[in-house]
Amino acid sequence: MRSGSNRYFANLLRLCKDQKCKLSGKIIHGSIFRTGFSGNTYLCNRLLDLYCECGDGGYARKVFNEMPVRDVYSWNAFLTFSCKVGNLREASDVFDAMPERDVVSWNNMISVLVRKGLEEEALVVYERMVSQGFLPSRFTLASVLSACSKLLDGVTGMRCHGIAVKVGLDDNIFVGNALLSMYAKCGLMVEHGVGVFECLSEANEVSFTAVINGLARENKVLEAVHMFRSMCEKGVQVDPVCLSNILSISSPREGCDSSNEIYRNVLGKQIHSLMLRLGFEGDLHLNNSLLETYAKYGDMNGAELVFAEMPEVNVVSWNIMIAGFGQDFQSDKSIEYLKRMRESGFEPNEVTCTSVLGACFRSGDVETSRRIVSSMLHPSVTAWNALLYGYSKHEHYEEAINHFREMQLQNLKPDRTTLSVILSSCARLRFLEGGKQIHSVAIRTNIFRNSHIVSGLIAVYSECEKIEISEHIFDDCITELDIACWNSMMAGLSRNSLDTKALLLFRRMLQTGVLFPNETSYATVLSSCSRLCSLLHGRQFHGHVVKKGYASDSFVETALTDMYCKCGEIDSARELFDTVLVKNIVLWNEMIHGYAHNGRGDEAVGLYREMISRGEKPDRITFVSVLTACSHSGLVDTGLEILSSMQRDHGIEPELDHYICLVDCLGRAGQLEDAEALAEATPYKSSSVLWEIQLSSCRVHGDVSLARRIAEKLITLDPQNSAAYVLLSNTYTSVRQWDEAAALQELMNKNRVYKTPGHSWITENNKSL
Repeated sequence: MRSGSNRYFANLLRLCKDQKCKLSGKIIHGSIFRTGFSGNTYLCNRLLDLYCECGDGGYARKVFNEMPVRDVYSWNAFLTFSCKVGNLREASDVFDAMPERDVVSWNNMISVLVRKGLEEEALVVYERMVSQGFLPSRFTLASVLSACSKLLDGVTGMRCHGIAVKVGLDDNIFVGNALLSMYAKCGLMVEHGVGVFECLSEANEVSFTAVINGLARENKVLEAVHMFRSMCEKGVQVDPVCLSNILSISSPREGCDSSNEIYRNVLGKQIHSLMLRLGFEGDLHLNNSLLETYAKYGDMNGAELVFAEMPEVNVVSWNIMIAGFGQDFQSDKSIEYLKRMRESGFEPNEVTCTSVLGACFRSGDVETSRRIVSSMLHPSVTAWNALLYGYSKHEHYEEAINHFREMQLQNLKPDRTTLSVILSSCARLRFLEGGKQIHSVAIRTNIFRNSHIVSGLIAVYSECEKIEISEHIFDDCITELDIACWNSMMAGLSRNSLDTKALLLFRRMLQTGVLFPNETSYATVLSSCSRLCSLLHGRQFHGHVVKKGYASDSFVETALTDMYCKCGEIDSARELFDTVLVKNIVLWNEMIHGYAHNGRGDEAVGLYREMISRGEKPDRITFVSVLTACSHSGLVDTGLEILSSMQRDHGIEPELDHYICLVDCLGRAGQLEDAEALAEATPYKSSSVLWEIQLSSCRVHGDVSLARRIAEKLITLDPQNSAAYVLLSNTYTSVRQWDEAAALQELMNKNRVYKTPGHSWITENNKSL
């Protein structure tokens, strides 16, 4: 009779559970209690199932706690409920108190830990499970592999893969997809993930999507596209999420192996057509991905057409359009879309403000950027950061600092981005006091050890010739610093003519075995080699650069060219220059200057003409370099012709440096009267440097009368400039007019004008003397 009653009550409870009828279940619970069956473990388990299914934790807990005898099912049922509602503490207490566990118990505990973001603890529990002899199920491996994905722990993931093969679960679609997701997140799709995919007997849309994402993450874009085509050919269902992923990888990506057809947005347009054919044009997320693709290719006409046809838009849609026009240097359109966004009832967020500010700065509209921030009732720190960054990037450093002060008056707490931008502005202005103030703010806000802040502080103190403070900051935080901070310290040492120390610091970085030099590191130490004229070290670094794969970096190429030129290896420099496939203006300038520096003016002029014939646009540095070459090689007519072509052919107004080169060129050629006439005709005739150059030429050619006249102009311009006295005195001594030289020396003493002593050094046994 009791057995029949048990079955009767159990069936009723199952029916209540299936229909989630808690009230009826409670009535049955009362009947069980009155009839004396409340101690029956089987019925208690059915009651647990009912209350857990109905989400009544209080009654479930009461039933579980009052059970006289619990079996494994009882423990697992209550553990499952605690895990399901996310009560981690209760789940841990139940799990630890279990007298006997099975695979379900372990799975529940691992799963809840992963869901709660405690992936490392989940892996510890998994290791305990395996060590106690339990074989993982497909649910175990799925949870553990999810933890590995989040931790980017490919090693543990590969061990799970091995266990999956051992227990015969590697062909299971549930485990296979988890493996693919893990390998994709860990950047191991090409090495291991593709093999997993090929072993799956029936890959589904999740499998294909994981492989596509993994290949794209490793910049194997063409392979990802081929995988998508294979997916379509095999009739696997394509959903909006999959199309959105393909659109994201069809955008221009740095360092990938895509063909030109992808870069011309052919793939994006094909996906657009497929999306319309499949009827997904109403999917908001997919439409936003499509908008972003068009925007990234700069096809804002296409983006506008898509935007106009969208049945639904959100803030993300508006932000994509605003940012896209900003990237396309159409700040007026960005502002227009901002107005339309507000008129449509959407409130701009921080991304919107940052995008509009970026658009204005890209178009050079600094004033509009300022007005936008001023129009905000309560601009956020992010909006201020965008404004400050824009000012700093466009070299409006003083405005950046002034607006930072305005930001402080609004009682906004600056973050590390704010302080990094202002430190950069202080460094550019060599504003030591401002740098010190930011330093103290960083200390007060406890972010002074942040690598971005440390790098900025090193730059400020280095630029302000307080290199010992930079070294102290660096040494104090050395264990927490990244490669950018090491690069900043090396650059600071080099900037302060401590190039030997910069090379030693580079060696010290290599010895750590933790940090590895990047292109900036090599460019910095190669510049130090240039200043030291250390060809031996330069060649060694050249070998390092080739070995590490940085030989094609534009900064490194320029630094190498400069190093060989400065060390007198001009032919090696030209050989390197000729191997560069894409030459920027800096590299052309460096090679032209190298020829000038080494007295090979004809070749410098020839390279300049080759540059012009290839359609390269010269800048002011180009003309300084080629005019220097003309000066050093006596190419007067060529120099005059190049100077006159600056404004006429290239729209560049000659500056002081250009006139100095040509005055020097005329002076070296003995055309002193012409040099004086040119100096008088320039807008820079009040510059003392221009007359010092000509006075030096007078000494070389022994023209005393002209030298005396020019010296008088110099003394009038700058009475305390010793160069006028010294150069005129040298002119007198060169023609043996000793009395005049002595009288000039007495005049110097009388006027208290003193010559600044020069210095030089040599390197011996790696020491500067």
